[in-house]
Amino acid sequence: MKERKITGHTGLTCLLGSPVAHSISPAMHNESFAHYDLDYVYLAFDVPPEKFEQAVDGLVAVNARGWNCTMPHKRRMFERADVLSEEAQLIGAVNTVVQKDGILTGYNTDGKGYMKAVRDAGYHISGKKMTLLGAGGAASSILAQAALDGVACIDLIARKGASWDAIQKVADRVNSRTGCTVQMYELQDEVQMRKSLEESRILVNASSVGMGPYEKDCLIPEEHFLRPNLIVSDVIYQPRRTRLLQMAERMGCPVFNGMYMLLYQGAYAFELWTGKQMPVKEIKEKYFGQDT
Repeated sequence: MKERKITGHTGLTCLLGSPVAHSISPAMHNESFAHYDLDYVYLAFDVPPEKFEQAVDGLVAVNARGWNCTMPHKRRMFERADVLSEEAQLIGAVNTVVQKDGILTGYNTDGKGYMKAVRDAGYHISGKKMTLLGAGGAASSILAQAALDGVACIDLIARKGASWDAIQKVADRVNSRTGCTVQMYELQDEVQMRKSLEESRILVNASSVGMGPYEKDCLIPEEHFLRPNLIVSDVIYQPRRTRLLQMAERMGCPVFNGMYMLLYQGAYAFELWTGKQMPVKEIKEKYFGQDT
């Protein structure tokens, strides 16, 4: 990275969330600022839920250029924003904010990052069917952006838990405001799961199953649910090869993980703040490696 100095004019961008110590976002953005010799800095702030409003008030007070929000703040930021992008309105969550004269414009770049990763991997799914696993924030973002980008229909399969009603509202908005048709099914309906996978061009695991304490688990019961021409992707990037991706590889499916979704959601935020394109080639080589 080029040597950079903090000045009296340095613009602040940052990440609000809890936890955030593991985030690669500061490295990505500060490297990109240095690439263009921009007088900005990106920091990560661990902000608990009870201090969220104070943190946002402080960023407005110091005239921060913008910030990212990660869990658990995306829905709170949606409620706080003054202006919302189309995808943020559909999703009901904000992960990127641009601040100007005290006006907060909220965006959600997560789904954009995923769809760019699909294209980056060489696949075109506009007009096709998607099977989407999960009911959390990542699933909501991908659901909305895939619809906006022309995916014809999406079968969402998830456990009927605490997030079910929230993503049902996202599905309803997508059905009423876009040309995409969304159907929701419960995870235990394996007959429907087989049918959905047979009809789909792409399968997306947008749940946390496959990482952390669930690393040995997979929402697809058996690898024979998959077929060789089904694209299989996972939003998880640690581990880089989840059990789902290992199963898919054994079945001859093309696969990719969540590394480039992470990269591209940040790239869209960078462009919103600076008007410049993140130097993704350099960031890929330095921070992501080739095994993605």
